[in-house]
This record gives sequence, C-alpha cells and structure tokens, in this order.
Amino acid sequence: MQEKSPKLSKKQNAVQVIKFALFSCSAGIIQTVSFTLLNELMSWSYWPSYLIALTLSVLWNFTLNRKFTFKSASNVPVAMLKVALFYCVFTPLSTIGGEAVTNAAFWSEQFKESGWVEYIVLGGTMVINLVTEFFYQKYVVFRDTAKTTESAKKEDNAQ
Repeated sequence: MQEKSPKLSKKQNAVQVIKFALFSCSAGIIQTVSFTLLNELMSWSYWPSYLIALTLSVLWNFTLNRKFTFKSASNVPVAMLKVALFYCVFTPLSTIGGEAVTNAAFWSEQFKESGWVEYIVLGGTMVINLVTEFFYQKYVVFRDTAKTTESAKKEDNAQ
C-alpha cells in the first residue's frame, strides 16, 4: 500500500506553484526554440512543428516537476501514463484548435504575413497548458504521492 502524501501548508502550496511555473517557463523556452527552428528554418506548417515542440517540452517539464516540485517517489511509468492521458485530450484540441486559429479569417493578410500569428497562438496554448497541467498533475498525477521522496521526508522532519 502506498503511503498518502502529507497535507501542504499555504506556504508550501505557494512554493509548489512558483516551482511549477519556473520549470514550465524553462519547458516553454524549449518549446518555443524547437517550434521556431522547425517553423522558420525547416518551413514546416504549424501542427508538426507544434507537436514535436510540445513533446520535447512535456518530457522536460514532467521530469523536473516530478522530482523538484511534487517530490514524488511514485512509479514513473504510471505517472507518465497519467500525463500521457492528459495529452491525449490536450494535444488534439490544441493542435486542431491552433491550426484553425492560425488560419482564421479574422487575422489580416498583412498580419499573417508578418509571421506573428503562429507565435501568438503558440503563446496562448502554452498559457492554457501551464494552468491546466498544473492542476492535473497536482490533483491527479501526484495527488497521493507528492512529498514522498526521501529528501522531502527529511525536509519535513527538519521543520
């Protein structure tokens, strides 16, 4: 039987949000750089550039947040499967939606030609991803396993 993670104080919750946001920003940099390389240098369309960039970002973000934000000693394949289930919903919605919005009629032709449309849409999906993934990881993926690493237990005993 897996032991349940301890309840967090307001300060610990705030630290968790800050860590998640900072790691997500680093994942966002990975996503933006890889998207830019594929979109600009390879001249790929939005959706393959987005999917590859998103995958790289998710792997980075999951690894850091499991270890440092949620301090989970959970079964990594099971936790990753839960994250994959999140992305089974998020990825098609954000890919199809992103493609539709980048091609939408409300963008002026001049603005579309500027090359900024794809990056505005990418930024919007990244913000939605940050918020929804935080709550999903906190309340689904690591709900019962947060603060179960040895280092987290030592921190709690020191306080």
